[in-house]
Parts: sequence; structure tokens; C-alpha cells
Amino acid sequence: MGVPEFRIRDPGLAGKGRVSIEWAEMHMPVLLELRRIYSAAKPLKGLKISACLHVTKETAVLVETLKEWGAEVYLAPSNPLSTQDEVAAALVESGIHVYAWRGMTGDEYWWAIKTVASIEPDIIIDDGGDLHATMHKHYVEAAKKLKGGTEETTTGVIRLRALERQGKLLYPVFAVNNALTKFLFDNRYGTGQSTVDGVLRATNILLAGKTVVVAGYGWVGRGIAMRMRGMGARVIVTEVDPIRALEAVMDGFTVMKMDEAAKIGDIFITATGNINVITRKHFEVMKNGAILANAGHFNVEINVKELEEMAVRKRNVRPNVTEYTMPDGRKLYLLAEGRLVNLVAAEGHPSEVMDMSFSNQALAVLRLAKEGEKLPPKVYGVPREQDELVARLKLKSMGIEIDELTDEQREYLSRWE
Repeated sequence: MGVPEFRIRDPGLAGKGRVSIEWAEMHMPVLLELRRIYSAAKPLKGLKISACLHVTKETAVLVETLKEWGAEVYLAPSNPLSTQDEVAAALVESGIHVYAWRGMTGDEYWWAIKTVASIEPDIIIDDGGDLHATMHKHYVEAAKKLKGGTEETTTGVIRLRALERQGKLLYPVFAVNNALTKFLFDNRYGTGQSTVDGVLRATNILLAGKTVVVAGYGWVGRGIAMRMRGMGARVIVTEVDPIRALEAVMDGFTVMKMDEAAKIGDIFITATGNINVITRKHFEVMKNGAILANAGHFNVEINVKELEEMAVRKRNVRPNVTEYTMPDGRKLYLLAEGRLVNLVAAEGHPSEVMDMSFSNQALAVLRLAKEGEKLPPKVYGVPREQDELVARLKLKSMGIEIDELTDEQREYLSRWE
């Protein structure tokens, strides 16, 4: 049985989706400039690209850029609840093979990923590592023929490093997440703002005066803590890394164990990339009315299974807000089913931030198309010159000029004396 051309909720939403994509394009000048530069050359002509990304208006600008460069693009979602159905419809109308709709079941989600994996792609783009894992588990021979892949997230890079350590990685992968113009901006400013946006859209609560517990002080946690403080919240950070914990203290945040923070927090946001950060013992001591949200890639940081087992009653009280009544009458509120609150309850990162992230994705794909077959299977960083190109284009789009080193200054910095 062949692969269907597409599978989405409603092709009739294409007009609405196109307007949404045009809005994103207005705020993604770097990626549009790259699209223009390489449009005539068609450097991806004849290549099939499979992508596992959140199907949003920003993703649309990326995949349409790849199509403009000559690629045939197949797109699956990287989260069952993050797809914008109108964007999916607009992409199908423009010739992208999309297999995504909001509210997919687990089986439907994995069907979509296996569908884009099965077409024997030349290059894959992933957000979280599910497509990479599927290629390595179920499509080994096709994986061995890949020019390579890219990875958008910290979580995905961790999974790929594990494959590399075990000697099982089958193709070269560029860790786009590790580009400076990605994680310093996307993870910090993008997730910081969009997580606040997701919590507010779901709850409409006042953040000023609340105690917000942020689990994890990586770049995502830093951004959330920074933005929550900016909204007037008192912020507590929990960490397992002593260096990050010390940094959080010196950034002015209160640091303590989750066991203690669980007793005093009003809002809890996980951002660790790990499992069981908030569990039964924490639910047992939380305040009545405590709100739980996750900003890590997978819905494993808050132990929803234990929350379900403890609750004597469960009901949906608002879109993306589920109320759990505990045996003693306390009520706890879970946002977005424990999935990415910024994408399920809001629209994900602002377009301006994704402009840099997806420009790095596009440039990494170009490099794989040109050099992938010559690169040994390993996880590669993004070259410094690519980072600087993206930053310079972004500054230019903002009307900002910066100084350059003089020849004398370069010579001075090169001397050991």
C-alpha cells in the first residue's frame, strides 16, 4: 500500500492558514533572505526531505523554503497537540505532503512519523528525536543511505548522543539546537515568553505575587524564570546540577529541593528533559489550587499517571485545564495534559525567534545536501561562521550595524606577547 499524498483535518482551512503563514513571514526576514539567495540555484532539487516538526506557521516558512530550493517535503508533527490545522491545510495546497492534525491519538502520531520515515528520504529534520529513533528502529537500511539529519531540541540531541556513544548512529546529524543563535535565543527568549503566554491563555490568572517553581535551570529554565520574574512573580528554582543551581542563586532566584518547593508553589513549570520531576510525593503536599505545567519536550516530567491514580475526581474546567480533586478535597490543575504548554495552550515561540532557529536548520540541510555523504556518522556542531552569518543577517534586518576589528586589532589579538 502506497503512502497517501497527505492526511490532515480540513483542506478547506487553507485560506486562513495562508494568512497566518504570511504573518510569520513578515517576522522572519533572515529565512526569507536565505530563501531568496538560493532560490534560483535550486540546491535541493531531486532530494526528498522528511521532517518531524511542530506544524505551525513558522515551520511552514521553513518547509516552503526547502520546497522553493527544489526539495520534495514530507511533514509529520512532533507533538500530537501542537498542529495548527489551518497551517497544515495551506501547506498541502502549496504542495507539501503533510500528515498532521491537532488532537492525534498516540497511534495516529506514530503512524505519521512512520509514514514520513518510510519514503526513503535523503535528509531528515527532527524536533525531539522521534523521527531519528524511528529510522534507527524500523528503517535501518534506509537510514544507512541518508545524507544525514538535523535536530532542533536539547532532548533530541541527548538521544542522538546516546546513539553515538553506543556506536549505533547510522548517519551524520547536525545538532542545530547547539547553535548559539538557536539556544541562546530560542530556548531562552522564545520558550521564556511563549511559556508565560501558554500559562496565561490557559488560566488567565494574575502572575504578579504568585510563587512560581521552575524545575531546571538550563537555557529554557533560565528564560522562564527571567520572564516570570518580569511579570512580578516570586521565582523558586530547583536543580540537580550544582553549577546551574549556583548560577540561579547569583541571578537572584531562590533555590531549594522540589520536596520543599512543592509545599509553597502556586505554579510549577518543568523544564528538565527528564522523567518524574514532579511525582506523587509532591502532589500530596501541594497547596489547594496549585497549577502544573510542562515546558520540556515530552510529557514525562509531571507524572500524570500518578496524578490520575490519586484523584477522586477529574474534570475539564477550561480549554487545556484539567482539574484533579485529591482525596482530602484539594484541587490541582494540570495544563495541556502535561505536554508542551507553550505549543498546546498557545502558539509556540514568536516568529522572530524561530527565524534564527529555522535559518540554522535550512543552512544545515544545505550543507548535508552538499557534503553529507562524505561525513562519518556522528553528531556535529553548527560551524561558527554559520552562527555569525545568521546573527549578522538578523542584525541587518533590525537596522543595526556593529563595529569590525581593524587589521591592527586582529594582529594584536594573534600575538602571544
